[in-house]
Amino acid sequence: MDHIVKVLLFLTLVTVTAKGAGTLSVRLRQPAVFGEILAGLLLGPSLLNVLGWSLFASRPEGFVSHPDLGGVVHDMAEIGVILLMFVAGMETDLEELRRVGHVAFWAALGGVILPLAGGAWVARLFGYGWREGLFMGAVLTATSVSISAQTLMELGSLRSKEGTTILGAAVIDDVMGIIVLSLVVAFAGNGALSPPTDVASQPAADATSAAWRAASGVGTVLWIALRIMIFFILAWILGRRHLERVTGVVSRLPVSEPLMAFVVAVAFLYGWAAETLGGVASITGSYMAGILFARTSVRERIERGIRPLAYSFFVPLFFINIGLQADITQLVSRVPLTLIVIGVAIVAKVAGCGLAARLAGFGGLESYRVGVGMISRGEVGLIIAGYGLAHGLIGNDVFSAMVLMVLVTTMIAPIWIRYSFPPGPPSLPRGELFESVAHLERK
Repeated sequence: MDHIVKVLLFLTLVTVTAKGAGTLSVRLRQPAVFGEILAGLLLGPSLLNVLGWSLFASRPEGFVSHPDLGGVVHDMAEIGVILLMFVAGMETDLEELRRVGHVAFWAALGGVILPLAGGAWVARLFGYGWREGLFMGAVLTATSVSISAQTLMELGSLRSKEGTTILGAAVIDDVMGIIVLSLVVAFAGNGALSPPTDVASQPAADATSAAWRAASGVGTVLWIALRIMIFFILAWILGRRHLERVTGVVSRLPVSEPLMAFVVAVAFLYGWAAETLGGVASITGSYMAGILFARTSVRERIERGIRPLAYSFFVPLFFINIGLQADITQLVSRVPLTLIVIGVAIVAKVAGCGLAARLAGFGGLESYRVGVGMISRGEVGLIIAGYGLAHGLIGNDVFSAMVLMVLVTTMIAPIWIRYSFPPGPPSLPRGELFESVAHLERK
């Protein structure tokens, strides 16, 4: 069977499964995203392992070596999450975000400090060193705004005060998480997190060399922070000054769908620039692009065009892919570590973000909802955990526990959000995004 035929068959399978599982989930009064992630778990190595079937196995054909189907699905899933975050940016009320900006900052800070300390404590509890501990904490600081954003859009609560705070806190959390990760990687690479040695017995040259390496690590972190700041400033200025004018010119080109082609290109470009130039996740860049396009005069046309593209195929594929990456059968021998990691991950986010939001002026119920909305780790946690495994910062045992933690928090977040937020005007019929009430009001 030709490679492209296998790709088509597999994509048909996951698309139909995602929509069927999402429909069933909505009928059971749960968010569609919950069913889609569960379907991915069913199709993945934890149960059916469809990618391991001979029907979908990749084989060289002549002199051509094709990528495996898992890699193809992963790349398309990344496109899905970029489009999802672009839609979330379009839905963001910037004035409301400014109003709750201070709460979002403190909620994000609380959601970084407490999980970081909790991860280090768990590692020390099970006999790991400070390097593994701080990296485990770095994984726990991550927040996947895409999961919460999708669920809040389904509930019609994305533009609420709590929903806007969650989005803002998640973006700030992403920046803080990158800085924390950079600190851990920099100091681990410079030996600053190695077991302590007797400094008095070291030669003076070795002590000088260690001090130089530590200073170099701090310089690296400062440079990363500067890159992040420059990216956000330039991306915002360029978008605010030129996007309206260029969009107007492009929309009049005598070709089919010039506006949507330009919108998708800008979303992808901002995603590339965020990760390559700014050092933050690509989803942060596409989210910013959505916010900028929402302030243009063609917002309604963009909303009508981007949602069918995203939600017919790419976004469900992203949620399916989360389950496809997990293999819970490998965690049988690591049950105590895994359970404690999951418990700390949940409590630290709810308590850290919730208490910080409460101290910043939110009410008790509002603060609780903010904490619940920050539980999910999703793809961000998987990316950080994979980086640590690839660079030798953590072992397979810690990585497996982190993967299950990501999976559990990602799956329980939609359900928890569903029962924490009041039922609002739905922005999705049967789990699909369509014209929200806020959009109709703007008409």
